[in-house]
Amino acid sequence: MYKQILVAIDGSRGGRRALDEAVKIAKATGGTVQALYVVRHPARLVDISTGFAEEQTRQSAEADVATAALDEAKSVFAQAGITGTTRAADSNGEEIAAVIHRIAGEDAVDLVVLGTRGLSGVKRLLIGSVAESFLRIADRPVMLVREEESKAA
Repeated sequence: MYKQILVAIDGSRGGRRALDEAVKIAKATGGTVQALYVVRHPARLVDISTGFAEEQTRQSAEADVATAALDEAKSVFAQAGITGTTRAADSNGEEIAAVIHRIAGEDAVDLVVLGTRGLSGVKRLLIGSVAESFLRIADRPVMLVREEESKAA
């Protein structure tokens, strides 16, 4: 049974749906959920005229998204009445899928839950997929939760 569940969140609708599914499973199994936000650091852009890097602004925005997503997870855990923890991990240049894989191993989780947008074709090729990359290296059960398509589409 799934007692230790890791869910990767990123502030997106797909990440929220994955969190909701992880909570449902934890309620059914009496398990615990760890919500993980992997903080990535974009390439440093330097304004030639001033010599200042835009990294500070980007890091601040990423930290704000991470904080909001992890706070939301805490609220979801409390509302559902389950045991849950939150964690932010720095990618340090590592692929996000590799960070999730490493943490899943370190924490001996039984199930990893990931959101996915379900892109195909050129969009998937250009944007890439953390979920797909993770599936290629996964060594434990994985649940993919597809982001709902908007009703207007």
